[in-house]
Amino acid sequence: MQEDPQAYVQAVLNLYLQLPGTPNRFSRLDRRFALQLYQREVPLSVVEAALLLALARRAARSPQAPPLGPIRSLHYFLPVIEEICQRPVPTSYLLYLRKKVLPCAKASPSAL
Repeated sequence: MQEDPQAYVQAVLNLYLQLPGTPNRFSRLDRRFALQLYQREVPLSVVEAALLLALARRAARSPQAPPLGPIRSLHYFLPVIEEICQRPVPTSYLLYLRKKVLPCAKASPSAL
């Protein structure tokens, strides 16, 4: 991975903060986790896909299911990041997720 670690961390945090159901601010633990993702050489595209897929799954839950609490940490997405590292998401599906999830995203100047 040739990207600057600080740029990578900031990109991950920007992706995270613009999503619905996430805090308005990131924590030092979120920043540390994003740096760990960089050190593990997890591509930004995998992080983005994991965030979108996790949110799509939350949105697809049955209305009769108990409501989920807000997402309080970037660590929430770790299982989906690991899943996508094992089985990458096709680019066409990532584009579909962007169209479905991003209209629900918080108003933010940063884009996915």
